[in-house]
Amino acid sequence: MFLKNCWYVAAWSKDIGRELRAETFLGENIVMYRQQDGRPVALENACPHRKLPLSDGALKGDTVECGYHGLTFDCSGTCVAAPTQADSIPRRAVVKSYPVVDRYRFTWIWMGDPDLANPDDIFPIENFDNPSWGLTDGGVMDIDCHYLWICDNLLDPSHVAWVHVSSFAGAGTDDEPLDLTKTDRGVIVSRWIADRPPSPYYANVVEFEGNCDRLQHYEMCLPAIGLNKSIYTPVGTGGYDRPPVEKTFINISYNFMTPIDEDRSRYFWVQHRNGRPNDTEVSKFMNDGARMAFMEDKDILEKVHLGMKHATTPHIDMGLDAGAKTFRLMLERAIKSETAESQAAE
Repeated sequence: MFLKNCWYVAAWSKDIGRELRAETFLGENIVMYRQQDGRPVALENACPHRKLPLSDGALKGDTVECGYHGLTFDCSGTCVAAPTQADSIPRRAVVKSYPVVDRYRFTWIWMGDPDLANPDDIFPIENFDNPSWGLTDGGVMDIDCHYLWICDNLLDPSHVAWVHVSSFAGAGTDDEPLDLTKTDRGVIVSRWIADRPPSPYYANVVEFEGNCDRLQHYEMCLPAIGLNKSIYTPVGTGGYDRPPVEKTFINISYNFMTPIDEDRSRYFWVQHRNGRPNDTEVSKFMNDGARMAFMEDKDILEKVHLGMKHATTPHIDMGLDAGAKTFRLMLERAIKSETAESQAAE
């Protein structure tokens, strides 16, 4: 069900510190902390003796001491101390370690073969270091649903017309035709909406009056990363492959879904805009608005998860589901390929 040889967001970097933090990702129990030099660590959260969570133990320098009998593990998962038999550390006393890297204010974790982990493969946030672009604080929430329901939602521009009436909705979001494009990294569902009023969320941040041309760009990339791009530009200046004009406003929402297990997901997000980099009021307005909209999604998706999991009658698909179905097929093929390669290596 999960693609493992890839990077997932584990936490905001600021939330990993000098304490043992118990987490679950892709159904695997993990303990995270920072070394004294600031580097993050992720280990299997189970002592190999009697499987007590290591997060119930103690951080001693850069090592973790089990709270049951004192077996102590270094950052690689190697047992470096066994107090009850100091001269004979059990050779099998090893816990799994996971590659972890800090980048873009996030701590990323690699859940698959550690020999394949390359930080250069972390999903890029373009213009992250560009001082002319503004960045919101972003956020995180746990959602009690399978992560693919969130991916489906982020490939569906149409739902905003009913779920986000006071934020992302607007004329044309309910019935304008959609374009579907496959890429090397995922799927894009998009449309240009011409000569309509901006949505309520953007009405106060665009820098021109009147109607606009508007792009809804909903992109989902493997393993579960959504890039939603909104472009607002004066009427007559929008369209695919047309360069932005002076007052064009671009906002990119980066959405990172990390499966906790089959029924729970962790959702991280941050917005990045092409102007007003130091305008804290705009950043707060956009961040608060995004959180409100994502809470609306959360309510819907948790009910969809339960409805689909316990369905007693068949469900149907609609034309608006084409992007989600295409992405799910792409992900399914990637998981099958990864599984076959792993089995062959064994």
